[in-house]
Amino acid sequence: MAAPQPAAVAPSVPAVPENVSAEALAALAPTMVGAISAPAPIAGGAQAAILAQARVLLATPGIPEKVKTTLEKVITFLDGSGGGGPDLPPADGPVISQFLYPTIGKGCISDSGDSVGTALAVAGPAELPPPGPQAGQTGFVFTALGTETPTVTQDPPMTVQWINLSTGRTGNTPLTTEAGINPDGPATLSAVADTGSGRIAAVISGSLTTTTADAEVRTCSFAPTLGFFSVA
Repeated sequence: MAAPQPAAVAPSVPAVPENVSAEALAALAPTMVGAISAPAPIAGGAQAAILAQARVLLATPGIPEKVKTTLEKVITFLDGSGGGGPDLPPADGPVISQFLYPTIGKGCISDSGDSVGTALAVAGPAELPPPGPQAGQTGFVFTALGTETPTVTQDPPMTVQWINLSTGRTGNTPLTTEAGINPDGPATLSAVADTGSGRIAAVISGSLTTTTADAEVRTCSFAPTLGFFSVA
């Protein structure tokens, strides 16, 4: 008897922002990656650097209202204002957090066909992505809409770089096809990371390699997308 296939993941897809919106939010990525690569003490280092950059972007003249609202949520999350940011997830149920905005992969579907990529984080304990993150872990799922089957070997891989702002722990975790989510497409990669409990900032970016029914292999790259969430 064949082993049952994992259920397909159909994440909610937020509206694709205007270019200026995505560019404004993506400007946080270098600060976050820098904080992850060389974290300093939390009080004056990673968290403060991301918070300062978010405030600079918020003060930018002409920034779209949608981006202002998102940045205000990021600032609230980081500095604890307005009641301390998002609540920690309850111990008896998973919390799924969408990343801040979709990302675009140029030429992922065809030479002239771009893919919209969506990312989400799942605070453990949870069953998604299989086998699911345990307490103190985070599951990450990235889906490239419109694409077909991902190759087993992703080279170079798409990765999630993350930092636990509460503890200073950092990591760089590759996303893989190991969980077998959406095996027939759209291409979906996932990973479980030992983030620990606390407030987490994450960046997902990198390359995706897929193959079509005609055995065409295609590799494309996705711009960074950002996530902020809490793990109990």
